[in-house]
Amino acid sequence: MPDQLSSPGARLRAAVEAERPLQIVGVVNAFCALLAERAGFRALYLSGAGVANASFGLPDLGLTTLSDVCEDIRRITQVTPVPLLVDADTGWGGAFMIARTVKEMTRAGAAGCHLEDQVFAKRCGHRAGKQLVSTAEMTDRVKAAVDARPDPQFVIMARTDARAGEGLDGAIERARAYVAAGADMIFAEALTSLEEYRQFTSACGSQVPVLANLTEFGLTPLFTLDQLREASVRLALYPLSAFRAMNQAAAQVYETLRARGTQQEVVDRMQTRAELYEVLRYQAFEQKLDQLFAASQPPQEP
Repeated sequence: MPDQLSSPGARLRAAVEAERPLQIVGVVNAFCALLAERAGFRALYLSGAGVANASFGLPDLGLTTLSDVCEDIRRITQVTPVPLLVDADTGWGGAFMIARTVKEMTRAGAAGCHLEDQVFAKRCGHRAGKQLVSTAEMTDRVKAAVDARPDPQFVIMARTDARAGEGLDGAIERARAYVAAGADMIFAEALTSLEEYRQFTSACGSQVPVLANLTEFGLTPLFTLDQLREASVRLALYPLSAFRAMNQAAAQVYETLRARGTQQEVVDRMQTRAELYEVLRYQAFEQKLDQLFAASQPPQEP
């Protein structure tokens, strides 16, 4: 069992206590994780949509597998100690598969994951047409996840998408049941006002951190940290903000290259070679190569 100092889950829990609300920023690959770490974020997030969109060019409709997600987890956690919260969708199956999900994500280096109460053929949380499993089935998912974790510090977060179909009262009722089943934190998806967050956090209690998903172009307004703090929200998630900006920038570069036949008009928007190398610690790698190479050379003749 990982000790408390080395456990990613312990680091995530410590970050939740140290920063209120804790900003959790989405990263779609290892290099983005390095950039987020340099910017000072204390927690990172791997979105299921990010894996599907960025790694596979697919929509977020449950088309990627546990192995797909774990590969991205490993790539990210190998380059940074900043704790990573991971989108586990519906867990990819029943109790035994959910148990495997938690164990594999822990082994890959994740600090925690969230499971949602949608049916297996899930949809984006800010799209219409979502269907939910029963409260009993979701509590079974939570229980299976909690029972399976090899590190008790690994965070099990329960996400409810019930606000859209069952109203705020229904979503709160479900969240309470998930906490009773052992969920450490609650992901309240697609709430539409600060008053709704106030009611949600009040109902869940001060010991259960509630997350607000501040995804752009969705149902939840882009609240500030001060507003969320006043509503007692403990985690502020920005799942795909950088990804959206990267996509727009890439599209503009491709269009300019195609239309103009040169990148001269967009060079000033690019990260420089020196900036790239600084993030990657390129010189440190080169120095190590030089040391190894020098050590392998025979002494020179006088």
